[in-house]
Amino acid sequence: MGGRPIVALNVVCFPTKYLELDVLKRILEGGFDKVRESGAFLVGGHSVQDDEPKYGLVVYGEVQKNKLWRTTGARPGDKLILTKALGTGIAITAIKAEMIEDERTRLEAEESMKRLNKLDLTQELHDSIHSGTDVTGFGLAGHLIDMLDENLDCNLRVSELPSIHGVKELADMGLVPEGAYRNMAAYEKFIEYEDSESEKDFARSDLDLLFDAQTSGGLLLAVSPDKADSLLTHIKQKGFKYAKVIGEFKTGSGKIKISH
Repeated sequence: MGGRPIVALNVVCFPTKYLELDVLKRILEGGFDKVRESGAFLVGGHSVQDDEPKYGLVVYGEVQKNKLWRTTGARPGDKLILTKALGTGIAITAIKAEMIEDERTRLEAEESMKRLNKLDLTQELHDSIHSGTDVTGFGLAGHLIDMLDENLDCNLRVSELPSIHGVKELADMGLVPEGAYRNMAAYEKFIEYEDSESEKDFARSDLDLLFDAQTSGGLLLAVSPDKADSLLTHIKQKGFKYAKVIGEFKTGSGKIKISH
């Protein structure tokens, strides 16, 4: 939301009966490294027994009230920037199934999920962002819908969607997570297909990317059109090589209008 993290707390579920404590130790070390990278402090946490390992962080931060990025606030004409490639859900599904043959896919997915959404913006670039959110469990479509209202559409070009190397081929093999199908069922009613009669005119893998549930996905930013190029250049310089302008906001009725 445009703020900075200050302190974080671990939240851990772990099956000590099934996994060695060294696994837990490495998980906690990884979390600590990322908290430190963010500039925040790790000040404890809570752990419970569970049959499946789960790990997360509760984070407290601060932001100037008049500089807060909200999910809503995009304006007609704003450009939509996505900072990370899509496809982590598909990649994770393939990793679990041991069906990744190209090691580049695994490495790109891991690198993407490890990268903090830390942009280090100048005040001018910060102020050019009218609205923002992140892409996580509800997929690109689900989180983009949250940025719209009854008077605002987003025109999205599926050919512009950046994706992790090899995930489209994995999707074509059927390695699509269950969460993507749930997202499709929930959000497909908000999708309109431009320049065609139906979704049948689009590649199935492109549509899978729209709904793929992301882990540690990128940011969606609604940016003033006169600052979009400058912001995109800055984001790329910070290491987000897949960052792209993927769409534009228009006056409308709360729909995602996708085209080739």
